Amino acid sequence: MNGPTASRPLWMDGHMAPVPDEIDAVDLPVTGALPAELAGRYFRNGPNPRPGEETRHWFSGHGMVHGIRLRGGRAEWYRNRWVRTRQFTHGAQLVGAGFEVDRAAVTANTHVIPFNEKIYALIEVGFPYELTPELDTVGPCDFGGRLTSAMTAHPKEDPRTGELLFFGYGFVPPYLTYHRLSADGELVESREIDVPGGTMMHDFAITENHVVWLDLPLVFDLELVERGLMPYRWDDGYGARLGVMPRDPERAGEVRWFDIDPCYVFHVGNAHEDEAGRVVLDAARYTPGDFDKVWATTGGLPAHETVTVASVQGVARLHRWTLDPSGGKVAEEALDDRGVEFPRHDDARTGLEHRYLYTVTGDSIVKYDLRSGSSAEHAPGPGLIPGEAAFVPAEGARGEDEGWLMSIVTDTSGDGSELLVLDASDLSRVASVRLPRRVPAGFHGSWIPDAR
Repeated sequence: MNGPTASRPLWMDGHMAPVPDEIDAVDLPVTGALPAELAGRYFRNGPNPRPGEETRHWFSGHGMVHGIRLRGGRAEWYRNRWVRTRQFTHGAQLVGAGFEVDRAAVTANTHVIPFNEKIYALIEVGFPYELTPELDTVGPCDFGGRLTSAMTAHPKEDPRTGELLFFGYGFVPPYLTYHRLSADGELVESREIDVPGGTMMHDFAITENHVVWLDLPLVFDLELVERGLMPYRWDDGYGARLGVMPRDPERAGEVRWFDIDPCYVFHVGNAHEDEAGRVVLDAARYTPGDFDKVWATTGGLPAHETVTVASVQGVARLHRWTLDPSGGKVAEEALDDRGVEFPRHDDARTGLEHRYLYTVTGDSIVKYDLRSGSSAEHAPGPGLIPGEAAFVPAEGARGEDEGWLMSIVTDTSGDGSELLVLDASDLSRVASVRLPRRVPAGFHGSWIPDAR
């Protein structure tokens, strides 16, 4: 694979390059046997500029969702659609000349999730966009006018209550706002959280009784906006800390902050409370040096010809923080030294103790057993790059890893893509669906089961 150049950045080349159009295909070829109980859709979101458009950062392209429909052991269709946001259809800008903010003028390119019988394409700087099960765009959603901040691309659905917890961050006050949707989709709580300034807070975590904030030193810089760059930079002076906030609405503004070693986290694995009442957080952690490397490579800044896909995806390491709200102490522990990203778990364990995490490296899917300390890998094959692996539980599953992993795998040679289905218990290959086109490397996806 060729490295990025000044005229062809990494995300516009090879298996990361955008596709030029939207297509439909039916009766997709299947190798192996798709489990008959897999009835639903796998949707995966990612940035995809239109032909002729230039972007200065991998994160900046218009959102495109790729979808595969499975039912009865068959792959019925594939289709891909741009999310028709106001930025896509009208060229509207998030921030106007007078610094007014249009939260519907976004790219909606980061995640796609189901909630309360609706489907949302998400990006962290504005409103979510509702999609149909056929990937048509319904429009922006502000939950009846109650949402006045942005919405993170990584909300957390509480498996016990059915609530959706999320937040929005901003470059002007309020810098951080906490939100809670009821199980029936009503925005029932919004609350400002006091932080020193505007930072890129990409993810957060929840436990049964707490919210965990990541206040880390990637700060907003107006000068970078004026230079046409992604408006965030590393600031050693800001510091790095984690915050533990009670979910009790009567105490939702109370946060116990813990200073930690300098780092950045794009993606949390999960969090839970242990028997001693401590909060345990697992995440993919970048050291300052690792972050500089990935930010330069994906941000339109000068990069070396030797940069590879593995170095982009493989600079975060699985890490654990144990936070003691009563004693005020924090412990840090590296769980592995290999480079991984996009940690996922069984969503039924969100906020609860979890045994397994599923991540990806440059060329493999990795399963961590956090109880035994062991791990296993599945490499799809030479030149094949797996995307995020989403866990799909089996019907009536008794074991936490009883189910399947779904990942879109792309060939660096340009020879197309497939939807890979693995047995989550042992990472054995169950089936693959040959897709009618190459799917560019992207971000996050969800399995959306048919209603039962």
